[in-house]
Amino acid sequence: MTYTARDEWDRHFRDGRNFRPLGERERALLAEHTPVPGGGGRALDVGCGTGELAACLAGLGYTVDAVDFADRAIARAREEHTDVEGVRWLQLDIERDDPAPLHEAEYDLITLRLMYPFLKDRGRVVHALGERLRDGGALVVITPVAATTPEERRGIALDEDEIALARAGWETAEQLDADGLAFLVLRGPCHTDARAVEKRPTAAHALTGALAVVTDDAGRVLLGRSRRGMLELPGGKTRGPEDFAAAAVRELAEETGLIADPSCAHVVTMLVDDSHGVPRLTAVVRITGWSGNLANPEPDKFDRWEFFDLHSLACAGDVFVPAASALDAVWPGIIPVPPPVMSYPLAVEQPPVPGEPAEAVRLRQAMARTVVDGGWAPSEPVRRALRTVPRHRFAPEVNLAAAYDGGDRAVITRRDGTGTAISSVSAAWLQADMIEHLGLEPGAVVFEAGSGGYNAELIAHVTGPDGRVVTVDIDPWVVRRTRAFLAEAGSGRVTAVEADAALGAPAHLVPRGGFDGSMITYSCWDVAPAWRDQLAEGGRLVLPLEIGGYTRAITFERHGEVLHARHFTYCGFVRDQGRQARPVPVVSLLDGALTLRSDDGTAADTGGLEEALRGRRHEVTTGVTMSGVVFFGSLQLYAATTLSGFYRLVAHQDPEEGVTDIAKDRDAPAILGDASLAYLIHVQTKNGDRPQDKEWEWTVHAFGEQGPELAEQLAATVRAWDRHIRADANDQHADPILTVHPAGTPDDLLPAGDVLDKTASRLVFRWPGRHGHLPAPARPTDTIAATAGDA
Repeated sequence: MTYTARDEWDRHFRDGRNFRPLGERERALLAEHTPVPGGGGRALDVGCGTGELAACLAGLGYTVDAVDFADRAIARAREEHTDVEGVRWLQLDIERDDPAPLHEAEYDLITLRLMYPFLKDRGRVVHALGERLRDGGALVVITPVAATTPEERRGIALDEDEIALARAGWETAEQLDADGLAFLVLRGPCHTDARAVEKRPTAAHALTGALAVVTDDAGRVLLGRSRRGMLELPGGKTRGPEDFAAAAVRELAEETGLIADPSCAHVVTMLVDDSHGVPRLTAVVRITGWSGNLANPEPDKFDRWEFFDLHSLACAGDVFVPAASALDAVWPGIIPVPPPVMSYPLAVEQPPVPGEPAEAVRLRQAMARTVVDGGWAPSEPVRRALRTVPRHRFAPEVNLAAAYDGGDRAVITRRDGTGTAISSVSAAWLQADMIEHLGLEPGAVVFEAGSGGYNAELIAHVTGPDGRVVTVDIDPWVVRRTRAFLAEAGSGRVTAVEADAALGAPAHLVPRGGFDGSMITYSCWDVAPAWRDQLAEGGRLVLPLEIGGYTRAITFERHGEVLHARHFTYCGFVRDQGRQARPVPVVSLLDGALTLRSDDGTAADTGGLEEALRGRRHEVTTGVTMSGVVFFGSLQLYAATTLSGFYRLVAHQDPEEGVTDIAKDRDAPAILGDASLAYLIHVQTKNGDRPQDKEWEWTVHAFGEQGPELAEQLAATVRAWDRHIRADANDQHADPILTVHPAGTPDDLLPAGDVLDKTASRLVFRWPGRHGHLPAPARPTDTIAATAGDA
């Protein structure tokens, strides 16, 4: 009874056959070691057959999801247990089907009775089931053991080595006896971090070999658990004049039984390192097509071969060094700490490699619906791109649910030495919004600053088969990763370039007349001249621009040398790393309890300010209130662009420990005078059960001799915002008329408005209700006198 096909199992159950009945010892062990939590528990019975164990669990008090891939098994379970309540009978292949029918909440207990040996990809399935356990939950495996199983039925049992593999990777693993069956109680998925390890030293003077990188129709990668206790890719040494691709194809067949045509073998990277001082040259060969049934022809070398989810490799334990390097070459980022190696990517015409699980398709459609329902993707081309481009293949280090999160979640793909995110796949709604505002037509040629692959492929999908995208990034690792993912899952219409994106695209890639659109995918302090110069007349530039420390994704349209703002979106991005990167001048106050940030000016002159902060605090209420559902980002931007000497005051202590009432690690708009400071906070004035029932009032706190005057100026700014900018609907707040002019443009050639000077540009803001010219940044001593209009 070592069936592998679904129809064989259906026939088994249709013929009225069963499994070994659930024994009293098994029932007793379940009751003793997996009692129902107080208040009830939820269990998942995998491979439930005709439902005897599921019914037992329901009798213990569990609410049960019972799944089996055989239709007839589920039909019999329903027929034979009509009187059992609390069980959902689900026809589901736990290895291949989309797990959507399973309960979204975590399980207290997951059981696999008499079915674990039948799993093809045991490691992957158990890893995924472990992720569905609640803290403290248990996964129970009940299985025959090889020592007491007749040889002709060996396929239904596990030997000691296989049981040891099943126990690996758990905080606690208890093995009990249930009348000759192994009863494993596994708790606390304790996934071992991936670690690159070597084999024993060799006597050779040099090593050359090839490794085959093979994926299945769900995009999972083939790895073997070797007798040395590590994961390996198929591969080995070359023989005589054999080329690397041929060696990989041969080794794949010899080690796994899978057959690949040499035309489907592409040498994509050469790796150079050493093994115990012996030079080693390894070819990474991507197999794009194969046939046959997975087997283990060399049991003396490998315990078994399985397909693994890419995101699970971060906690897969020991991986052979060349295999870890090869995996990192094809999917940079999936091995958290890859071994040191010299990697030489080759310029080969590798066709994209298809393959994704049904779950990815479902989650992608759900993500697209979320974005569309939020109003971020009104056009059909952008909607189709969201539904089509496989986002998870550009973020393989996270699971599918994280990759397709339709909310505000970005996938962080790279951090610097301090842990700060420096590269990411942005939230889908924000990508859609920015692409929409590019206003692209079919065949458009688009520039992207900041690479990753997914956003560029969305743009390529929108512009169609005649379109083209040039994406530029300063980080060599990000570019290597982008190129690798584009080779795996791209359209062939995106070119990735390693360069400082602030300089624009290389001249030979800039179309005559300029790019039809340009999109910057990191937070910028300034507008690089190249972005304007390489943009076609009337073309659109969308970039996240920092203004007073607040970031907005602003859509600009080029007219001559001037960029005109057309749309603002509240957002956050990783920061620029190139020549435009600008450290924010920061001054520490009160032994680090506070910092004063000058995001658009020089470091503040804080002479005498600490003494003022230890003195009396002046308070001014503005009379302007808001509920818990009100957006006030427009107030931040209004204050940052209309107040001379604008700063942000950041608190690093809890309010009750400090002097400001600013929440810890939050900031407040502030203005500075001579040894004086005023800043804006909101104070709760009403409470309620619902956010709309609560109320806060904007209040100004001030310190120092000039504090009262500064407080009145800041309060007047809030009142002006309330009169001229604020609207009842959060998305109806007034935006400024904003133009960006080249640096050096004389004042008399600028339109009237508040001027914010950057290094390469001059920004002019014209807000409703304001008049006149206000150069910025102003000197701190000008803060009281420098007012304009009725702010």
